[in-house]
Order: sequence, then structure tokens, then C-alpha cells
Amino acid sequence: MATYDNLFDTLGLRDWCGDDQGGGLSSMADLMGQAGGDTDTTLWDMPFPSLDALHDSCEAIPQSRDLTQGLEQGFLAIKDSLKVVVDPLTQPLSWALENALWLMQSVPWFVMIPLLMAITYAVGRSLKLVGLVALVFGFLAFIDFYEHTMQTLAIIFVCAFICVLLGVPIGIAMSRSDRVQRTMIPVLDMLQTLPPFVYLIPLIFLFSVTEPKLYGIAIILYAIVPVVRLTDLGIRLVDKDVIEAADAFGMTNRQKLYKVQIPLALPNIMAGVNQTIMMSLAMVVIASLVSAPGLGVLVLRGIRSLELGVGLLSGLGIVLLAIILDRVTKAALARINAAQK
Repeated sequence: MATYDNLFDTLGLRDWCGDDQGGGLSSMADLMGQAGGDTDTTLWDMPFPSLDALHDSCEAIPQSRDLTQGLEQGFLAIKDSLKVVVDPLTQPLSWALENALWLMQSVPWFVMIPLLMAITYAVGRSLKLVGLVALVFGFLAFIDFYEHTMQTLAIIFVCAFICVLLGVPIGIAMSRSDRVQRTMIPVLDMLQTLPPFVYLIPLIFLFSVTEPKLYGIAIILYAIVPVVRLTDLGIRLVDKDVIEAADAFGMTNRQKLYKVQIPLALPNIMAGVNQTIMMSLAMVVIASLVSAPGLGVLVLRGIRSLELGVGLLSGLGIVLLAIILDRVTKAALARINAAQK
């Protein structure tokens, strides 16, 4: 006799369950009952009324595996229709990633490294930072990780740019409407707490592993949250007196946004960009599981083949790349803060 047989008998649902004897001999307790053993269940041993426990007493109730299989079958049923809509919308992402990867790998090192140094100086105005960039890329090229480093940079540049392009307008919309904010916060919470590997599961069913959009979408979904949240926060933190002064001068809402709110919120927005870049770098490593090129491939190779040296050096390369990106974005933020004082 299953644990919850009495419950269904008391409620008069035995006919609905379709089994006059309960769930059949599906448990050791049933077998012991047939043999005359003791099948009494104490309150301490009472199982939670889960789907499987209820199914033992009533076969009409599905098991937990039926739920997971139903979700899978439902997704597969709409996969083709969903792909017809999503595929054209995301194709530009594949083109952008393919072109960025081609460009970063086609330009010779003696052009690319000085170019990155020049960009660093233009952003940060710091010779120490420029020297750090030269040292790091020189080291990575010296140990033959230059090509993988350029692949990682290309993916980060594209995905971080799209995150900013999409995230800042969403953050602005949240800051201007409490309803939009209440709607978006649960979505952002879900994106922020969902394990990184879970992003890849539905995308693998939708796209081929040879398509860059597969890992590009996963990186964008994972990394877009900080720039959205901090854009919303930055605009909401703009001093109300400043807004009142702008209203007194007769500024329109658009003028207030572009000439007052965004400039004053720029430090927060840049902090969001910094975190978005860091999260993009973290996700690039995980996305190597679905054919994303870059340093993550070397990390994966170190794990799969137990090549300790390759794994440690590629991990060190990722750390150095993260330090550079963090320092450059913080230098840009420092310049913005200095210009506003």
C-alpha cells in the first residue's frame, strides 16, 4: 500500500486514478505488503507529497520525469517556428562576430599591438597603462597565445558593444517608467541568477554549433544585466534640483535626457559597462563548450587532456586580459569623473 492511498480513497478519487489497488507494485513497500511485512509509515518517514510519491498512489498523476519530458517536447514542438523568427533577427550577430574574428586575426601583430596601445592611451591618457598593455600582449604573443587572445578580444568587443547598444536604452526606459522597471526587474533577476551553462541548453537546440550566434546570444544575455541596472540607477540618482533647474529653463524631456541626465549618470553607466565587459569575458570561457574560439578553448583543452601547463597559462592569459580591460574602462571612468568636476 502506497503512502497516500488513504488520501485518494477518502477524497473519493480512486475511480479517477484508474487503479482500484493504488499505484501497483511500484515500491519496496508494496512488495513487503504482499509478503506480509510491516509497511506502516511513521510521521517521521512520511515523504513529501511530490509527483512521484502521489503517482505511487494514483497513476493518473504524472511523474516528475513526465513534467521534464513534457517541457522538452513542448520546446521541440515550437522549435522550428521559433527559429523562423529568431534566426533572421540574430543573423547580423553572426556576421558581426565572423567579421570581427577575421579582422582581429588578419591584422599583423606589429600593427594590432601598437593600435591597441594607441587606443589605450586615447582612452586613459596613461603611459603606465600603455606599457601594461604592451607587456601583456607581448607576453601572450611570446607564449604563442596571441591568436587565441585576439579571438577572445573580438568576441568581447562585439558582445559588449551590443550589450551597451541594447542595455542603455532599456535602462533609460526603466528610469523613466516605474511600470517598465517593475516589469524588467524580474527578468533581470532571472538573467543574473540563472547558471551560465543553462543559457546554452535551449540555444543548442535552436542553432548549429558552427554558428557564432549560438555563443554570442548566450554571452549577451549573461552580460547585459549590469549595464541595464546601472543605467537605470544612474539616471534615477540625478539630483532633483538639477532636473527642476532644467525644467525652469524650459528644456524638453529629450533635452533633459541627453544634456542633463545622461551626462550626470555617465559614471554609473561606465561602471555598468565595466562589469558587462568582465562578465562577457567570463562567459566566453564557458561558451568554449559550444565552439566559441579564444582562450577558453585552451582552458577546455587543459581540462579534457589534463594538460596542466596549458590550462594554467591560458587561465593566466584570461586574468591578464581581464586586468587590462578593467584598467582601461576604469581609466575612462576616471577621466569622465575628472571632466565633471
